Amino acid sequence: MAKKSALGKGLGALIPETEEKGNVQEVEINKLFRNDEQPRRNFDEEKINALAESIKSHGIIQPIVVKREGEFYKIIAGERRWRAAKIAGLKKVPIVEKELSQREIMEISLIENIQREDLNPVEEALAYKRLMEEFELTQEEIAARVGKSRSAIANSLRILNLDERVLNYIINGELSEGHGKVIVSIEDNELQFNIAKKVVDEGLNVRQTEKLVKEILEEKKEKKKKNKEVHFRDVEEKLQMFFGTKVKINNGKNKGKIEIEYYSDSDLQRILELLNI
Repeated sequence: MAKKSALGKGLGALIPETEEKGNVQEVEINKLFRNDEQPRRNFDEEKINALAESIKSHGIIQPIVVKREGEFYKIIAGERRWRAAKIAGLKKVPIVEKELSQREIMEISLIENIQREDLNPVEEALAYKRLMEEFELTQEEIAARVGKSRSAIANSLRILNLDERVLNYIINGELSEGHGKVIVSIEDNELQFNIAKKVVDEGLNVRQTEKLVKEILEEKKEKKKKNKEVHFRDVEEKLQMFFGTKVKINNGKNKGKIEIEYYSDSDLQRILELLNI
């Protein structure tokens, strides 16, 4: 028997299946409204239309989970079904009314969308960020709720360090999450965008992007090394002019030393006087 997904357990803990079936009622479709704070922003029209055709034939099998707000109902889980039902021309839809906290609403919306793989990588990362910032959940707590590892949550959040233009490429499906995770290793936002544009324009896959980014990082490292060498040579020359003798800087990774040469006792005394020793 297949192992039950941890995602299913997470959603089931918030909306028990037996409770759903026991409290189903039908309400006018126009009394439902979308939750503006739900993670998902983009909907595939083709899939919605296909779902609408299914609803025309079989109706809505799984009720929409809502929270009552006055005479109306905020959709917590099931916005796709609601959208498709409107296209199908339904006047009423089955709902399950729940009393939930704002955090529980956010969790349910996130888990439902992850279960159906409906969120793009940016929407998913933003949802995790909101759970952390607004509801003070740790990465470990989020991981337990959505059935992913803590490292998966951390990696998802990393793409939010990308330039906004690069994030738009991912949202629009022009770049994959894999591309984003490679490009985010570049810190400079303008360079991130230039790389992303090249990847999109030339249709580079993730492996080719990794090679491109590696070359750029190595080039930057080499340039930084040369700049450092030039800087130390400049410092050496200035010290040599000051002391009137040969000076050598030996620079290590985290430490170094300055060697000042002298050629007689009187030469040493002269250097000491320059140092006010």
